[in-house]
Amino acid sequence: MLNRFGIILLCLLLLAGCEGTRSHGQLQKVGLLVPETINDQVWGTKGFKGMLKIQSKYDIDVFYKEGMDSATSVERAVKEFSQKGVNLIFGHGSEYCEYFNPISKEYPNLHFVCFNGDAKNPNTTSLNFKGHAMGFFGGMVAAHMSKSQKVGVLAAYEWQPEIEGFYQGAMAENHTININIEYVGHWDDQQKAVQLAERMMNQGVDVIYPAGDGFNVPVIERVKERGRYVIGYVSDQSDLGEMTVLTSTVQQVDKLYEKVAQQFNDGKLESGNLLFDFQDDVISLGGYSPVVDKEFIQKMNRYIETYKVTGKLPE
Repeated sequence: MLNRFGIILLCLLLLAGCEGTRSHGQLQKVGLLVPETINDQVWGTKGFKGMLKIQSKYDIDVFYKEGMDSATSVERAVKEFSQKGVNLIFGHGSEYCEYFNPISKEYPNLHFVCFNGDAKNPNTTSLNFKGHAMGFFGGMVAAHMSKSQKVGVLAAYEWQPEIEGFYQGAMAENHTININIEYVGHWDDQQKAVQLAERMMNQGVDVIYPAGDGFNVPVIERVKERGRYVIGYVSDQSDLGEMTVLTSTVQQVDKLYEKVAQQFNDGKLESGNLLFDFQDDVISLGGYSPVVDKEFIQKMNRYIETYKVTGKLPE
């Protein structure tokens, strides 16, 4: 795992720009805006890795800016990127749809991409992960592995589709399971998230789904200390403890970035709101812990393949 200084060194080496063979399509230079940092080892890091893939594939300049969490900072960054010749900008979060919609008309030669929001203009696109199914399959694993018959979801917000999915999946696997749902109210409030996780475990919950990329790592560390289980979120988090992380609901943001860059380069990137799921090979379950029995893993693999083909979840 790269530490902060390792990532910064990569930035200097790989993102400073290169003057080799350029893209022969529409793609010229690419920019990335992140609300926090690229060093969180989850959401922000995945966006950064997506930039590295684009830079490597097209041999073009790519730029990023951290801490872009206000309309003013975003407008300033977009202007700077435009002056550098950037013509594709990724806003790494749902908030960027609100920032991009008002200003995108001022930059007709730029295409603005955000996540899980509502893109309203011809040069704006929102990439929306369909989280229901990934939560469903994560819930199935949690219910199967719970010894106390109590599992918990630690979500950022009520609107997250993976929360209802987790609930339904857990009930499909074990209709007598007890499901505790708590809301942090923020993606990054680590202190509150850990406190809620402690309360869940004190109430007998032995599998927790920390569905917030800004707080799931410290929650996983605390759960590991208590000898309980988790379902990882956004990244394959087995590296945080393969005996603790039963599996992960993975959103392959870096792979999606590469797909979007290809579509833009070919002149085929659609505006509006685009949906992505298991069928698009950008959502998956991560590796399984050795404590999960192989027969159940095989059953899960069959369920997922059936869902990819039919769109139907287990009942």
